[in-house]
Formats: sequence, C-alpha cells, structure tokens
Amino acid sequence: MEPPKLSPGGGVRVAATSQSLLDLPPQEHRQAAAFWQAEGFRLSFAPSCWEAGLFHTPASGARVRGLHEAFCDPDVSLIIAARGGFCANELLPRLDYGLIARCPKPFCGYSDNTALLNAIYAKTGLVTYHGPHYSTFVHPQEPEYTRRAFFDCAAGQGALAMRPSHTAGRWRVLQEGACTGVALGGNLCTLNLLQGTPYWPNMQGAVLFLEDDNIMGEYFCREFDRNLESLLQAAGSGAVRGLVFGRFEESCGLTEELLRAILKDKLPPSLPVICGADFGHVLPIMTFPVGGRVRLRAEGEEAAIVFESR
Repeated sequence: MEPPKLSPGGGVRVAATSQSLLDLPPQEHRQAAAFWQAEGFRLSFAPSCWEAGLFHTPASGARVRGLHEAFCDPDVSLIIAARGGFCANELLPRLDYGLIARCPKPFCGYSDNTALLNAIYAKTGLVTYHGPHYSTFVHPQEPEYTRRAFFDCAAGQGALAMRPSHTAGRWRVLQEGACTGVALGGNLCTLNLLQGTPYWPNMQGAVLFLEDDNIMGEYFCREFDRNLESLLQAAGSGAVRGLVFGRFEESCGLTEELLRAILKDKLPPSLPVICGADFGHVLPIMTFPVGGRVRLRAEGEEAAIVFESR
C-alpha cells in the first residue's frame, strides 16, 4: 500500500516520535520552518514536540497521541519525525495499526525512527519513507541533494533511478550481481530491536539498506559485525536478495577493506552488495521507501539503485 503522493499546499505535521524539538537550536528551527513554508506547505506541530521527559524524550502516551492525531487529520498530507534519539520502539504496542491502515499517509524519518518505519510496514503494508527529519533539509552539507531525493521519492511518479551525491562521489560495488526485491532497513541496531516481536517485517525477498552511527566508540566495528550477523540469521537463509550499506562516520573506523572482511563467509558470492550509498548519519541523504520495490545492479564499478514503487 503506497501512501498518497505529496503535493504543495498540503499540511506537514511534525511529530516527536523520539526526542522532541526542545534541544534543537532556535536558528535551525526558524530555518526549517521557513523552508517548509517556502515550499508551499502548511506547517503544524504535535504538542509533544515541545515536551521532554526521560532521556529528553516525551512520554510515550503523548508521542502516540501525536501520531494518531496526525494520521487522522484530513488536513495533514505528510508526517515527518521531529528528530531521532531513543525509545521509538516503546510506541509499537500502543499504536492503532487499524487506524493507520484506514488513513494512510507518508511518514518520514530515520535513525531511531527505523523501528516505526519497519513496524508500520510490517503491520499494515503501508510503505514508509526512510529519509530526512524536520530540520535535516536545512543542514549545510549539499542540502539540494537531500531535498531533491526526498521530493522525487515522495512526490514523483514512475521508477526513480538514484544517483550519488557530489559528497559521496560514487557508490562502490563489494559483490557483483543484480536483484529486485522489497526495500527494508535503516539503522542496523534499531532494526534489530524488532527481532522476536510482532513488528519484525517479513525478510523474504528483502533488499536490506543498512547504516549505523557511532555510539559504541572504539567497539563500533565489533558491534556492527555481530549486529549484522544477528540480522542475517533472523532473516533466514536465502531470504535476503541484496545489501546496500550507507555512509559511515569517519569515527566508526569501518573502512571498505574492513567491511569486505566482515562480509566474508556471511553472504552467497552472487548476492549484490553496494556500499557508500547516500543514507545514514552522514549528510546528504537520499530517501528510500521501506516496503517499496527496488532494483539493484552491481557490475564492475557501476552501482545502480532504482526504486520501482514508492
């Protein structure tokens, strides 16, 4: 189930699904609000955007109400996460998935919102968007790429062939091959929180888009290795058709050479693998449809990603 296409003049509701906007620098908030208004959208905020509790995160009840109200409101045509953070997964058993299925709308976020994106798709079949938060659009690192990639995905028609940003330079092929499947994923450690729960998406035929941020310091690469192994085990043998890795912060220390070593013996040699793609905690970022159909081609130095449905 694809959400309605986004068009100017609609309402954008900012929802605090993890952290609120209280810690967002005022100048960044003003710039973000001006951006959405300049694009022709009517901007509104869930009350929880201005609340904070444990871990700088609003109470779960307030965050759930904010999401339910946004999906119900006929004047809202896009729901976008205020920020990332922690604890989005505690909302999952409290959400009314029947309501979401009856009022399908584009919902966009990344990082901790990975839990919500994949759970909503798993429970309702609604395609969600792994992409920018409310203020990501005004960050100075190649903002035009982030903006164009989002609107091409959320508002465009037909197949969408993605291209690398100038910052990334080019995406790299780690294993050659080609496949078509269902795009799933986001933040690796957050996605793994869904294992063993009713919110775990069906991995059969999945093309996994994976990234992670450096919250483990010097242990990042070890943690990444075992988290990836856990994910592949949970997906099941032969379920995954392709892998796309995002860009990692330099502090992670995850070089291409080390990533190749981590993947050795984990994957069939014919499974296509691309790395350095434009998503993750390093800007700029593309938007990809969680639950949408995607086609990969990895041949020599050519890495192609085409979203067939979004």
